[in-house]
Amino acid sequence: MSASSPYRIAINGYGRIGRCVLRALHERGDSGMQIVALNDLADQASIEYLTRFDSTHGRFPGEVRVEGDCLHINGHCAKVLSAARPEDIDWAALNIDLLVECSGQYTERADAERFLRAGAPRVLFSQPMANAEAVDATLVYGVNHHQLNGDMRLVSNASCTTNCSVPVLKLLNEQVGLEFGSITTIHSAMNDQPVIDAYHHNDLRRTRSAFQSMIPVSTGLARGIERLLPELTGRVQAKAIRVPTLNVSALDMTLQMSRDTSTDEINSLLRGAAAGSLKGLLDYTEFPHASCDFNHDPHSAVVDGSQTRVSGPRMVNLLVWFDNEWGFANRMLDTAGHWLGKVDAPAQVRGT
Repeated sequence: MSASSPYRIAINGYGRIGRCVLRALHERGDSGMQIVALNDLADQASIEYLTRFDSTHGRFPGEVRVEGDCLHINGHCAKVLSAARPEDIDWAALNIDLLVECSGQYTERADAERFLRAGAPRVLFSQPMANAEAVDATLVYGVNHHQLNGDMRLVSNASCTTNCSVPVLKLLNEQVGLEFGSITTIHSAMNDQPVIDAYHHNDLRRTRSAFQSMIPVSTGLARGIERLLPELTGRVQAKAIRVPTLNVSALDMTLQMSRDTSTDEINSLLRGAAAGSLKGLLDYTEFPHASCDFNHDPHSAVVDGSQTRVSGPRMVNLLVWFDNEWGFANRMLDTAGHWLGKVDAPAQVRGT
């Protein structure tokens, strides 16, 4: 096996984010990583079908077929597994370099370590964990991914809303100074909501039809911000409203700055970062967009400069768009690639 062999990745939980991670890897044409296995309790016919046809992101741009226990994607085989528990799979036997955990079910360290005991060399979680100690690091790519090292074994990629908010908050706090903030997440419907009213959730609001109402829900965004930006502890609060759209969300950010500022200064800072230090992660626009225009957008955040307001003159209000599926899946891949770059060589090259 040559030194150019790709890093081998397995996906646990092949739902919205799991499928987006696989698809984004192929759309990016990244030959440095390869999905070699996926685990989900869904049947193979459904796995093939929902990989080929996606109501949000359209048809898969390539070959998709199931043959035996393999999901063939553009000529590459991903072994399809169906195990309910981490220990029901011998992850070491798959010779993987990284397990991407996309089920969202494992948020405590004791549960996360079950994958390690079952042979996974390292695990990247697509969800924020119950506490900072549950993983070796919680990361937002572009903010603190430099903390990654090859000795880490459990890492969280935070959440889509944290990936959207933290780069903006960090930039403005460093350049202007942030006293306090209040953020409202305007979030597309998710699969923890029913299509019609149903006994579906212990949050009574989430028993209501996803596509008939705007529904306030709980959010851990403020806690996630504090985990990434401890200097803002106790200074930013958040709430969330689910809205009846299929994809793309937004943050309505109200920020009390430490000094006088202006719309021009705030937009100039964000526009400059989008073209410079945060290029590819943060985007900036003043075009009169609607939310659906950002479907399949790979950025973590897109600032709508036409909606920036400053009053007081220290109170700043921002509108920041993000594709809560596609943007986050691309950050998962960025984090995975950076982390694996800290490893000596792919598993097949090392012969392990």
